[in-house]
Amino acid sequence: MQGDVSGIRLVVGLGNPGVEYEHTRHNVGFAVLDRLALDASVKWERAQKWGAYWAKAGETLLVKPMTYMNRSGEPLAAVAQFYKIAPEEILAVFDDMALDLGRLRLRLEGTGGGHNGMDSIISTFGTEKIARLRFGIGASSGAGAVDYVLGRFFKEEAPVVEKAVGRAAEAVKWAIDKGIVSAMNTFNKNPEA
Repeated sequence: MQGDVSGIRLVVGLGNPGVEYEHTRHNVGFAVLDRLALDASVKWERAQKWGAYWAKAGETLLVKPMTYMNRSGEPLAAVAQFYKIAPEEILAVFDDMALDLGRLRLRLEGTGGGHNGMDSIISTFGTEKIARLRFGIGASSGAGAVDYVLGRFFKEEAPVVEKAVGRAAEAVKWAIDKGIVSAMNTFNKNPEA
């Protein structure tokens, strides 16, 4: 993950800490970051002072906040301030119920769209100019939104999720190496089309 065409210096994956939240729909941001760390052969380190796990993949910082989702902005801001990283140099990865399962959507900026983690980041940094990769988890069919996002993927969804996590990791690498716009043009398309 070298190259600095895009200026992305930090990638943050959003999720909730704790065993009870592992492999839930709301934690796909963590899953994508774990894949990036695995692909780069780097190990996570816990930074108590930031309230986050972090790893360095080439010149890019990978960060998983260990606060709950609705407070994701606080640890991210602490890391960004320490390393003098501007909001425009951050790419956030998180789940999105408005997208079909496995669909990816990269954007340069925008609102949080009601996602508590992204809303926290925007509020903390005071800007919407933070790139994001939204990972489709599909819409709730009957269950309440909170129960749905905090639930685990169904067994039959696992192959789609696994493939999409790999594709999302590739999208992040592409964004770092070739820029967000190039990644948008490549990965925002339906992979089945």
